[in-house]
Amino acid sequence: MQNDHVDVLVVGAGLSGIGAGYYLQTKCPEKSYAILEGRGAIGGTWDLFRYPGVRSDSDMYTLGYKFRPWPGAKAIADGPSILEYVRETAKVYGIDKKIRFNHRVRRASWSSRDKKWTVEAQSPNGRLFNLTCRFIYLCTGYYDYESGYTPQFEGIENFEGKVVHPQNWPHDLEYAGERVIVIGSGATAVTLVPAMAEKAAHVTMLQRSPTYVVNLPSKDKIATWLKQHLPEKQAYFITRWKNVFVSLGFYALARVNPDFFRNMVAKGVRHQLGPEYDLSHFTPSYDPWDQRLCLVPDADLFNSIRDGKASVVTDHIDHFTQRGIKLKSGKELEADIVVTATGLNMKLMSGLDLIVDGTKVDLSKTMSYKGMMYSDVPNLASALGYTNASWTLKCDLTGEFVCRLINHMDRHGYAYCTPRRHDPTIRDEPALTFTSGYVQRALPTLPKQGSKRPWRLRQNYALDLLGVRYSSIEDGTMEFRR
Repeated sequence: MQNDHVDVLVVGAGLSGIGAGYYLQTKCPEKSYAILEGRGAIGGTWDLFRYPGVRSDSDMYTLGYKFRPWPGAKAIADGPSILEYVRETAKVYGIDKKIRFNHRVRRASWSSRDKKWTVEAQSPNGRLFNLTCRFIYLCTGYYDYESGYTPQFEGIENFEGKVVHPQNWPHDLEYAGERVIVIGSGATAVTLVPAMAEKAAHVTMLQRSPTYVVNLPSKDKIATWLKQHLPEKQAYFITRWKNVFVSLGFYALARVNPDFFRNMVAKGVRHQLGPEYDLSHFTPSYDPWDQRLCLVPDADLFNSIRDGKASVVTDHIDHFTQRGIKLKSGKELEADIVVTATGLNMKLMSGLDLIVDGTKVDLSKTMSYKGMMYSDVPNLASALGYTNASWTLKCDLTGEFVCRLINHMDRHGYAYCTPRRHDPTIRDEPALTFTSGYVQRALPTLPKQGSKRPWRLRQNYALDLLGVRYSSIEDGTMEFRR
């Protein structure tokens, strides 16, 4: 066992973990910090996913960091470009020197008597060691890195072809000239289909139910013009806020007038695929933004369908056969490769066991404070992004708030802070209202949100900017102790 101590321990060296490092060293320069990364590389999601065509499903002017302009030409960027951006950011600001790779955090125990966390982690050689810190900042995302979600398909063992999940994409998978079925209709599926269709004999997107799919240019013409006529940071600032307000406006429209929004999306699909195409494949039964919308840059998915390289089938799977998949309708789809783009498993804090003064924390019994801390859990924050906007928008705000909080405690001589539920009128509500399968499967294990602020999760960057960046730290909910 080895012992070490830092003021702030960051867990995770992905997009949000590198952002956390930047805010800590610029806004809390007197504080020591370290980043523990369970894998062997910087990048998180963007290093893990290697499937064909992997890309952002948000524009890079809002998914990029507030403090470092996105340098790429495309607003909807490919995974390798995003990974390079994250790694370059870590290198430019010296954050990479703070990272300890292949260090997997297993357990964290808080002691009010000692006023610190003791974190148990596993080193690269498999040995466990303890590290202590005053504050934990979790940047581990919200899904299980070990495995994605695959339903139990009857007869899958009889299929003579290959079955792969996008989260565990084989580096040597050859699909040129092969018949491919992609099961799913979410962001991963609509990315895979056109990318694989470039080489495959044919790609079929097999969906149980449709998703709202919206075409978007991969390049932002306004951003390009601004870059040509303004200093880089000024152009980035304007483009970022332009895209924030556009996304907020479209979200508000979808929620206030879902029928109008639904018809608008349907017209876009009709424009791409022509008057004869069966729009039922792109007509969901749920309202817009009950699940996340899917963006397709430069109409790539629609182009593949229009060119005959790809097709969409809406049906339920009955069972796998030797040659492919038998559907409930009786039709059989033949394939050489089946890709199960069937979603992810949510896993907050990477499965970390939290202990507070000897009692294990049940996250489902906690309430989320400002979307970043948890009731009765001291000196701990999580970087979690928005469901209806770019991940980094909220993570930037969280990084700023954590630094404000730490500096406030220093100024007043506080050792720790804990969100407390003092208001008996606050009702428990589900953390997320999404109807997506991965959310519904995980909902019983997630922290709750409250019926009013500061426990209410507002999926709105502009409002959070006021409520997080400019609100009083001592709000009557946060309890401080010396």
